[in-house]
Formats: sequence, C-alpha cells, structure tokens
Amino acid sequence: MDGTRDATVPGDDVIEAVLDIDGMTCASCVARVEKRLGRVEGVHAAVNLATETARVRYPVGLDTTALVEAVRAAGYDATVRTRGVPRVPATGGAASVPASAEHGASMDPRASRGAADAPTDGGREPRDHAADHHAADHHGADDHGADDHGADPHAADHHGADHHAADADTADAHGGHAHDTADAPGSTPLRTRLIVSAALAIPVVALGMVPAWQFPGWQWVSLLLTAPVVLWGGWPFHRATLRNARHGAATMDTLITLGTFAAFLWSVWALVFGNAGRIGIRHEVVLFGPVHDASAVVYFEVAAAVTVLLLLGRFIEQRSTRRAGAALRALLDLGAREAELADGRRIPVDQLTVGDVFVVRPGSVVATDGVVVDGRASVDESMLTGESIPIEVAAGSAVTGGTIAAGGRLTVRATGVGEQTRLARIARLVEDAQLGKSRVQRLADRISGVFVPIVIVLAALTLVAWVVPGQPLAAGFTAAVAVLIIACPCALGLATPIAILVGTGRGAQRGVLVTGPEALESAERIDTIVLDKTGTLTSGRMSVAHVVVAEGEDAGDALARAAAVERGSEHPVAAAIVTAAGEGTTAADLEAIAGRGVIGTVDGVRVFAGRPGWVVEHGAALTPALAAAVEEAEERGTVVAVGWADADGVVRPRAVIEIADTVRPESAEAVSRLREMGLEPVLLTGDNPRIARAVAAELGIERVRAGVLPEGKVDEIAALRAEGRTVAMVGDGVNDAAALASADLGIAMGGGTDAALHASDIALMRDDPGGIVTAVALSRRTMRVIRGNLFWAFAYNVAALPLAALGLLNPMIAGAAMAFSSVFVVLNSLRLRRA
Repeated sequence: MDGTRDATVPGDDVIEAVLDIDGMTCASCVARVEKRLGRVEGVHAAVNLATETARVRYPVGLDTTALVEAVRAAGYDATVRTRGVPRVPATGGAASVPASAEHGASMDPRASRGAADAPTDGGREPRDHAADHHAADHHGADDHGADDHGADPHAADHHGADHHAADADTADAHGGHAHDTADAPGSTPLRTRLIVSAALAIPVVALGMVPAWQFPGWQWVSLLLTAPVVLWGGWPFHRATLRNARHGAATMDTLITLGTFAAFLWSVWALVFGNAGRIGIRHEVVLFGPVHDASAVVYFEVAAAVTVLLLLGRFIEQRSTRRAGAALRALLDLGAREAELADGRRIPVDQLTVGDVFVVRPGSVVATDGVVVDGRASVDESMLTGESIPIEVAAGSAVTGGTIAAGGRLTVRATGVGEQTRLARIARLVEDAQLGKSRVQRLADRISGVFVPIVIVLAALTLVAWVVPGQPLAAGFTAAVAVLIIACPCALGLATPIAILVGTGRGAQRGVLVTGPEALESAERIDTIVLDKTGTLTSGRMSVAHVVVAEGEDAGDALARAAAVERGSEHPVAAAIVTAAGEGTTAADLEAIAGRGVIGTVDGVRVFAGRPGWVVEHGAALTPALAAAVEEAEERGTVVAVGWADADGVVRPRAVIEIADTVRPESAEAVSRLREMGLEPVLLTGDNPRIARAVAAELGIERVRAGVLPEGKVDEIAALRAEGRTVAMVGDGVNDAAALASADLGIAMGGGTDAALHASDIALMRDDPGGIVTAVALSRRTMRVIRGNLFWAFAYNVAALPLAALGLLNPMIAGAAMAFSSVFVVLNSLRLRRA
C-alpha cells in the first residue's frame, strides 16, 4: 500500500510464473522450496501450501529449467505453467494461449507430462494435468492417494526447455491443487490405503488394549497385521521421507516415519529378542501417564493406529481442501463450451475471435464478452456479481461471457475472447490473491523451517532425559515416540493460505475480488473510509429528480414540452429530460443559445427551456413557488426552467425541472452499516460544496471535502493519515486512481474504469455500495479465522510437545491429536464458505 502497490509488478526485465509443486506436505516443505528458489540469482518466490504452488518472479533470459531444478534440489517435483492464463474450460480440451501471453510468462515443456512422470509424496495425489479439472468436476472423481510406482522424479524432457509458449492444458483450474484429480494408472487411492489399513489395524489395537482378548501368540498375529499397515499403508509418508532425506531435508513426513518405524521396530525387537516373545505374556496399553514395562512391551497397536489416524487426517484434509477451492472451480466452470454463430454453425468457444457474431438462446450461457446487436433479454449475472436480480439488455448493451440469458434471444458481437474476457480476468485475480502470502504467514513459515529439526532433537533429548536418571527404557522410548508423532508443522503451514483460499473464493461469489492477503490485513485495520460521490454514492448519471409546476399546469405536459425542444441535444442535462419524458415529438424551428437554453415550436407554441434567468428574460417573472423551487434545487444540482407563451403571447415560466446525479437507493444503508462497523465515513468529491453537503446530509455523513481536484484527493488522503488514521478510499473514476493507490486500502466500484480497478486492492463487481460493507466484513472475518488458525497451530504445538516429553501421552493419542490439528485448521477455514 502507501502508494507502492505496484512496486513488485513484473516489468520488461522480469517475468512472473506459477510453479505447480508436487510432494509438499507441511510448512517445512514450504520454507525449503522458498529457500532453494531464492538461491537462483534474480529469483523471488512465494510458496503456498494450500494451493501447492509457487509464484515466482525471475529475470528475462533465465531458463525455466533452473526453476524446476531448484525445486527438485529441495526434494520435490515441479512444472511451470503459463502465468496469467488461468484455465477456463471451454470444450473439455485445452484452451489456446495467444502469442500475447508469451512475454508475460514461461512454460516448461515438462508441464505436459502425465501423472506417471510426476510422482507425489506424503499421501498427496498424483497430478494428471491433462485431466485434473474435468475428471474431478465432471466425472465425480473423489480424493485419491499418491502414485505408488511413479517414475524417477529427476527424469525430465529437456527438449526445448525454455519455450515461451504454452499448452494451457497444463494450467490447473484452481491454482495447482492436486486434490481433485482422478487416479493415474498404477496408483493406489488414499481411500483404499485408509480402508485396508483400518481393517488390519482394528484387531491389532483391540488385542493390544484388551488383555482378556490376548490369546497365546497374539503378538505374532499383531506383527503380521501391522507390517502391511506400516510399510504399505504408510508408504506415502515414508517415500516422502526418503526423497527429502536424499536432499538433506526433514519434514513432517520425517517425523511420521521416525515415530511409526521406531514403534514397529522396537516391537519386532521385543518380540524376537525380548520377553515379549514368550507365550502367555500380556500387557496393557497406558493412554495417559508413563509406561514402566521392560522388554515385554510391544507397540504394534501404536504403529498401526498412528498410521491409520494419519491417513484419515490426510484424507479429510484433502477432501476439505478440495471444498475450499470449490468457489474458484465453480467460477471457471461458468464458461460456455460451444458457441452458435449467426449462420447456424456451432464451434468450440475457444475458436471464437473478436468481431464474430453469435446467438444466445433463452436459458443458454453467453459464450464470451460482447455487445448485443439485436434482441432483448434478461441476463442473470449473479454468478459473477452476487446480484440476484437479472438485468435487462437490448441492442447496444454489453454482456459478459458466462452469464445466463433468459426470456429472450440475443445476437451478440464478440468483443473479448480467451484471456481477454471478464471471466478470465476475474479468475486470474482470484487466483493471484490465493497465491499470495501474508506477513503473519511468512513468520509462520520461518518458524516452520526449523521446526522439524528442533522436534527431532527434542525427541532425542526426551529419551536421554528418561533413561539417564534410571527410568525404564520403555518409558523413555514411549515419550520420545509421542514427541515425534504429536508435533505438527502442517497446521502452521495451512493456517493462513487455506483461510485465504476460502475467503477470496467466497468473495468472488459475492462480487468482491480481493487482490491478496495484504488487502485483507489492511481492510481489517482501517478506521476511516473515504467515499467518492459521483459513481460511488450516486449513480453517476444525470436524471430528473423533481418537477415543480406553476399553479394550473401539469408536470407531465411541462416535461414533454421540455423534452421536445431538448431532443436534438446530446448534452447530459438534455438527455436526462428526454429519458424521463420517454417517447414524444421533436420541436420545430429549434434554436440553441449556447450557455443559455433552447427554443423551439411545439404544437404551434414557442417553448423555452434553459436557465431560469434566461427564460425570465423572454417573458414574465417566476412565481413565488417556482422561485423557491429554484433556490432549493440549486443546492442539489442543475435547474432547468420551462416556459411557453400564453394566449396573449407572453412567455410565462410554467415549470422548474431539477436535474441531479441521484443518490443510489442503497447508499444510505451502506453508510449506516459502515458506521456500525466502527468506520468514520468521509465524503470526498470534486463537485461544488453545496451539492456535496446536500448529499452528505441525505446520507448522514458529517465530514465533507468538496471541490477537490484529482491531485488534491491524494493530499486529502495524506492529511487523514497524518492524523493517525488508517484510510480506505472508495472510487470509480480515472480521477480516483491516484487516491486509491495512495490509501492504505483502495476499493474500486464495479462500474469503474480500468485505471481505478488496477490501482485498487479490492474490486467490486457491481455498483451497489453495499459491496463495500461486504468487502470489509468478509476481510475482517477472514482475518479472524486466520488468527484463530494460527493461535490453534502455535498453542497446540507449545502445549502438546511438553506433555508428550513428560510421558503423559500415549503415541496413539499423540497421532490422533496431530491428525486433528491439521483437520481443525481446514474445517475452521471452511466456515468462511457461509460468510
């Protein structure tokens, strides 16, 4: 903010790309990938665990292979997809990428590989880039596990490694999630692993926990049942551990592998070489408190139960994360698949070009952005703007691709296709926001970067601290395993991005587009909201507000006569009168007097319409009622007097028409609700003080800044900030762009200019000022959820680790708590879907 909002926008010497990263499972992974990418000269990267992506800015001339290799050096796999071209489904195949996208991004040819060439880890799913969007959303694919037999992660196609062209088929529809893909050939679904492992683990846990059921040789049965659970069921975790170990990394999967293998191998040793192998030996599992048994203790139930609980947690997390990204997927799915051309041919929508004329039938989706050339219909834009009331369109009206026509047939000329459409820009903006990283998340990532090594050291110290004073080795071992298993950096990594993923998606559904986490943070802190008048609180269009007539005259007749003489003018005041009067005749013998008014003949009578003083100059004075109306109306807007000659030939003023930029019906309620939220509204406008004060009085705004030039708006923002205020600016015009950029938070109205939208932090998709309230309320609620997530993640680890080290938690309880910690963060974030 603070006027530096565009400081990091890629320029001519910098390219921005998005990497889809396979294998990340916790915040430690995030920190490691960021560190590796940061070592490449000129590269700046922000890695997001929730979306499994990295936003990378790198210098022109750098081979994108260097980015992929940096990620692989960290122990993960990556593909590079075109920046700024989100996948908008069209015909079920790839969307074409125009040459204009080449400068803005790079595409690595490895991105076209299937899931078999991009193995994943830690229970994440393989990413079949060619199918993941449609397989999940159109064929009901569920959440699945990782590929068991993936190819060597270092195998890559290096042919043409730095092509700056793109097969958009690789652009994941929702920011790189792997949670929506169908199974790749040869893979094992996570659900299958969970069900089979649970079926094997249940008898193991039952035998270990209920002494009455422990028949002779039960330990050997437990060994046979536990081995496939730990080795096969937990293989996604172990594979991730091995891959990371090859690169000198330790992650949450490392802790899981160490904990489950320690329990399993200890049990095997106790069974084969210790007293546990003796027939008839029984033991009881202690859930809370220290264990004092000797070598007769086996932990098969711990190894099996912990593996199942972690698989269950990962399964729930994946399903929930898929739900978190549902809003953006729904937005992307709005696009039509085919278009019907005016000549009757049907073509894939991605073959449309600007200028093509296509037909929209009742109940069908508008294929792409365009202008109506014929027909009339109601168009439902609720999926883009959140506004449930359809809008009426006719010849000359603009329509947006993805909206639904009803009650009429339209013929439309395409004005924007592909990435140029409003839908594509919205999807890109939402995706950018979800790729961003807040300041609190960066802090959490730094902590997570050293979290796993600290936990491993703590587990070792726990074992030593138990054994050295003479406590039983089994007790120290139990405590050390609990420390390894209960630690959860994953919750830290998901706390912020998953909330942003859901919050920004919900905002898009409500017509509120947030540019990134920084905007959410700023929206929560603001205490003053500066509102532009024209186009924000008012409609921005001149219209007839009141008609006051002299005694014995008819308002409709006066308005019709005025419209007859004004019908030939293009002046906004004339257009307002003509619009209010509707269809009618046009006066003859028209004569326009610049800066005064217009004269014409209507039904044989000379009619004058213009400034009140000019009309009076041509005849009698204003009546007291009309004079009072003029004085009052001039406080609010423009006044047009209408007069015509009577039987004696004397021109008499007959009516006063007040023309004003009318206040939107929703503005008063919006201002009232902003006050209830603790924000002080300030009206800032370039209009004259009288009009500004009248609007402010109508809306209940006490602080007014009027007659302010565009450059002066920046000074007014600076003055408010000098008072110690945190300021949001709401506007819609070119003259508001600088003020929007200089405020702590810029909010652009939906009907605004591109300059205003680009300078803002939050863009509203409709003109309703109620969207301002929605934006602030949603931002505040999202930040509350983020703080709740972070508090839980930190408090959980701070409290759980000492309990485990003191031997007060059985590893099974620790495993359940660890699995729940990540699930809690995701489920808590999903509450934003109902915001």
